[in-house]
Amino acid sequence: MAVVEELIRSEAGGAISFGNHKLAQKAKVEDFQHEGDLLKVKTFKDITKLEKNGMFLYESVPGTSVRDYTEKESGVEFVVEGDEDAQITIGLDDDTEYEVFVGGKSIGTMTTGLGGKLSLSVELEAAGEVPVRVERA
Repeated sequence: MAVVEELIRSEAGGAISFGNHKLAQKAKVEDFQHEGDLLKVKTFKDITKLEKNGMFLYESVPGTSVRDYTEKESGVEFVVEGDEDAQITIGLDDDTEYEVFVGGKSIGTMTTGLGGKLSLSVELEAAGEVPVRVERA
């Protein structure tokens, strides 16, 4: 998978791809229109962050490149790439239990708090790209 050179783009089927974990300097795109929403991405080698209509959706430390990020009623799904293992936080529904799949395998269920955030670690250093799926349990 290649980095997202344009920082954010719409994909077929309603997905988006965003982030560039290879950048040495911070870069951002604001007011990117996608299916009636305004998206904002900030990215570089240390952090990647995505917001939709001013609300938190995704953050990774260090920075990552994300392909085919899709939001559904039941959760989110995407493919992530980075040079190092990453801590990823995803904005979901408040106080809800989700089953988390990394690399096609369930890593268990997690419950979001009042802020609706769910955090997980993804081993990327040796893997290249890893599919992640988070589904309401």
